[in-house]
Amino acid sequence: MPTTLNPYLSFRDNAREAMNFYQSVFGGELTLSTFGEFQASDDPAESEKIMHGMLTTSKGMVLMGADTPNSMGYTPGASISISLSGDDEAELRGYYEKLSGDGGTMTVPMEQSPWGDIFGMCTDRFGVAWLVNVNSAQGAAGTPQG
Repeated sequence: MPTTLNPYLSFRDNAREAMNFYQSVFGGELTLSTFGEFQASDDPAESEKIMHGMLTTSKGMVLMGADTPNSMGYTPGASISISLSGDDEAELRGYYEKLSGDGGTMTVPMEQSPWGDIFGMCTDRFGVAWLVNVNSAQGAAGTPQG
């Protein structure tokens, strides 16, 4: 199995809700483990909080997340964005609409970008920033993809 890079999101008391929301957006199989299942916290109030969640889609996307224990600091959405990119405009627009709707906000509308691709940015209702890019032949060949 090759090395992979997966975003891992931190939440405060709403990881279960957030990961279920992302499953409603992307589909796939969601596994959730609580602190209580693994005796990973001495605080009984944390027993049902998510220690580790992993969403794996049929298209190979993996998104992980967990609740931050009360003993640790937490700043929602700090220093992270998640990028979705590909060639399927309808699929990517669908993700963008779901992420920016239902309490989310559109930061940059999905439209033609200066580099030739269709691009948009939004923040979902959990404060996570998303960048959505539909590759065009011109954009894929004319700009570095990272």
